[in-house]
Amino acid sequence: MKKIVIFAGSTEGRRLSEILADAGIAHTVCVATEYGEIVMREQTDAEAAGTKGQPLVSLHRGRMDRQQMEEFLRNEGYEIVVDATHPYAQVVTENIRDAVKTQSPIYLRLEREISETPEAENPAVSIRYFESNADCAKALENTEGNILLTTGSKELPTYCASGRLHDRLYVRILPGRESLELCMEQGIKGRQILALQGPFSTEMNAAILKQYDIHHMVTKNSGRTGGYQEKMEAAKILGIPVYVIQPAKKAVDTYSFAEICGKLEQLCDCKLSGQGSMEICLAGIGMGSKDGQTQEVQHAIETADILLGAERMIERYSAKIEKRPYYMTEQILPYLEQLQKNGLTEQKDPLQVTVLFSGDTGFYSGCRKLYVALQETVAAGALNAGVRILPGISSVATLAARVGESYEDAAILSMHGKKLNRLSTTVESHEKVFLLTSGSEDIRKIGHLLAEAGLTDCEVIVGYQLSYPEESIRILTPGQCEEITEEGLYTCLIRNPHRQPERLTHGRADICFLRDTSETEGKIRRTPMTKEEVREVSICKLHLTQNAVVYDIGSGTGSVAIEIAGVPGGVQVYAIERKPEAVELLRKNREHFHMDNIQIIEASAPEGLEELPVPTHAFIGGSGGRLLDILQTLYRKNPHMRIVINAISMETIAELKEVLDTFPVEEEEILQMQVSRVKKLLSYHLPQAENPVWICSFTFRETGTDPMDNAKKTKQDAGETGNGRNGEVQR
Repeated sequence: MKKIVIFAGSTEGRRLSEILADAGIAHTVCVATEYGEIVMREQTDAEAAGTKGQPLVSLHRGRMDRQQMEEFLRNEGYEIVVDATHPYAQVVTENIRDAVKTQSPIYLRLEREISETPEAENPAVSIRYFESNADCAKALENTEGNILLTTGSKELPTYCASGRLHDRLYVRILPGRESLELCMEQGIKGRQILALQGPFSTEMNAAILKQYDIHHMVTKNSGRTGGYQEKMEAAKILGIPVYVIQPAKKAVDTYSFAEICGKLEQLCDCKLSGQGSMEICLAGIGMGSKDGQTQEVQHAIETADILLGAERMIERYSAKIEKRPYYMTEQILPYLEQLQKNGLTEQKDPLQVTVLFSGDTGFYSGCRKLYVALQETVAAGALNAGVRILPGISSVATLAARVGESYEDAAILSMHGKKLNRLSTTVESHEKVFLLTSGSEDIRKIGHLLAEAGLTDCEVIVGYQLSYPEESIRILTPGQCEEITEEGLYTCLIRNPHRQPERLTHGRADICFLRDTSETEGKIRRTPMTKEEVREVSICKLHLTQNAVVYDIGSGTGSVAIEIAGVPGGVQVYAIERKPEAVELLRKNREHFHMDNIQIIEASAPEGLEELPVPTHAFIGGSGGRLLDILQTLYRKNPHMRIVINAISMETIAELKEVLDTFPVEEEEILQMQVSRVKKLLSYHLPQAENPVWICSFTFRETGTDPMDNAKKTKQDAGETGNGRNGEVQR
């Protein structure tokens, strides 16, 4: 086994020693001070107890200059040198580099991750940057008030040299003899010395700043493990300016913690069992108040090393390492992968990551999307993590409790970031409807939709800022809802005292639809419409599914679109029509039936289909002579969708055979339907025939090729072999 020495002066150096010891790899750790030896001795003693008195970690204490380092490396014959000294110990790093050059060991510099743009994370903090402590001290001479110095005891002489700073300094140092002696040498009094061992939480930093009436804080940009983020958060809370000493630019031949572990695995031909992991908790915080959270969720927040979530959710909490306003999967995954790459997970216990979600994690939440993405990332080996979910209490459950209602028999809708489809029709058929909203604008919209649908007898129970001190419950009419302007978090319960049974099937009579467009010379012009019975059979042949996306191509009056939109199951309909007068009728019929899940597209097909969402079903009532082009576009958008075509003219009927020959389909069916209506004439009831209609239905089958290309090739082959459509020789 190769002989390894670690020059340790940071948390990462101590952790690397622990990982090597866990893997049974003997090594030496060099520390400069007595305090560093005390910290490492605890680990060494523990290792010795587990190896019958033969510790895997040897300690060497004392500062060494370059010449002493050369002699030390030569005498001990070390083959691998890991420089894990503090990022600001530049002189020490230079000495180690020079000493290694005269020997033959492999040199590995472990570099701590340093925050590049702290002001972006804490825009409310006043930050000034300095290349040196001397420049910082000079700038502080022009200020008033107490100064908290968190740069360490070695930098103390620079600040004590100025008489204008000496008595204003409060110095936070490690509780070691050398640090205390340096303070005494500089004349720092006992009341000015804060000899403490970190890590320090945001609350601890804030308490120190407040207790000692600090007006200015000096720190190094020491990265996450150096507690930099917690200092910045505390300064933000109290509005205290921060003076930051920036580190020297990172050398090109440095490695992250994870990269160092990988290098040592290769060099020592071993597996380092300490490769870190995470425990990721996705937690629902309820409405927001701590009193409304479960104890499990509170514990997950209090023990979090990393805390993520929307700014308003995390602002009142602190984390042991850092918190970030990340709540989208696209933000969180790269961030966690970077944490692992930078070695922040390389600790004895798994890194505790808590991601906060409003309300309940299983109820209109982004939790599911993140959970699935995390599981896939873990399965792919990109993250070493466990993932769990903690539920919260939803605002719907809270509002129901506040007003003494149940919600198992209610309809529940969400307006968060989406159009509210079929609100009026849902309210018409339900005694209770709960609504999650995004703010006062949604409340006004609810009032307008209810009033427009004639549902003015409904009462709207509005829960405002539930669980917060300003919480209120108001009972409003639709008209009063339209007057709400106060911003905040709203949840609603709509009670309808005159609910009507919900229609479960389509089947509206033809006379229900508006058809008249104009009158010329006493004659009323009517837009063509698919007749009632043909509509019902055609829609049945569509085999509609939950949350279907349906194109109604050549929509005309919109009778088919409206019948489909009225089917329960979250269907979204796109009615495509190119004639302006028909488009106007479409709009009127949509408003008449309150079908706000129909989107009208005034365009020709197939051009008007290109930018629409991917369809699951399509009804073609009119093709304008471009049936094959329309079907080719539909096949390209979804080669598994269900199609129903109505044909009346002989030209379209003749095309149906070519359609089935051209496109790969299954479950195909062609039927001819003729309806006769009985009408009374004097004392007789006489049948009157409607025009016959052909109904062609099928499901596309994916083959991986363009069916139109295959059709062209078939026609070319037929021409080359002299075979016509009927197999006759062409001469």
